[in-house]
Amino acid sequence: MNYDWDWNAVRDSLPLLWEGFRTTLLATVLGTLVAAVLGLVVAIAGRAPSRLVSVPVRAVMEFVRSTPLLVQLVGAYAVFPSVGALTIGVVVLGVHYAAYLAEVYRAGIDAVPKGQWEACRALSLSPRRTWQSVILPQAVRNVLPALGNYAISMFKETPFLAVITVTELVAEAREYGAYHFAYVETFTLAGLIFLLASYPTSLLMRKLEKRLGH
Repeated sequence: MNYDWDWNAVRDSLPLLWEGFRTTLLATVLGTLVAAVLGLVVAIAGRAPSRLVSVPVRAVMEFVRSTPLLVQLVGAYAVFPSVGALTIGVVVLGVHYAAYLAEVYRAGIDAVPKGQWEACRALSLSPRRTWQSVILPQAVRNVLPALGNYAISMFKETPFLAVITVTELVAEAREYGAYHFAYVETFTLAGLIFLLASYPTSLLMRKLEKRLGH
């Protein structure tokens, strides 16, 4: 069976897919910022000397890691119906990936030589100064490549946002394809857009890994 590729469908759908891509990119950027900041907070809170802090934090993160992103999106959308779908999507993506980034940060913190901690105590640096000026700069440097890789993974999982009515790239492709019977063209184009956006970033992450000696 021969399929006649419809270039008109490609031309007509491209503006709509571009709008969807902008939503996808916005959700990825904001979600990554939420995940990066929250993951760091969780990693530090997990090391708190008080079990009243560390145990609940770890329990919540284990729950997030052990449940599918799709379930979390639908659940949050059902619980907070008055909140915008895109806002819910960004927050859920951020929290979901923060659970993983917290482990990445933890590994980066553990990789800081013990001598650095001992030197801080010897210099009588406050805990805040120790973390801010000595530990975190080294830990974040160690985990930058992993942070970038998780950002790419989040970018590729944004199509899940369609289940809570966010019209991102794949949702636009599906809607146009359904209306004009041009699924092959629109989904192929959407896949190419994902590839063109993520592959250069992957190459950049590899160069960063080499530069940092990973």
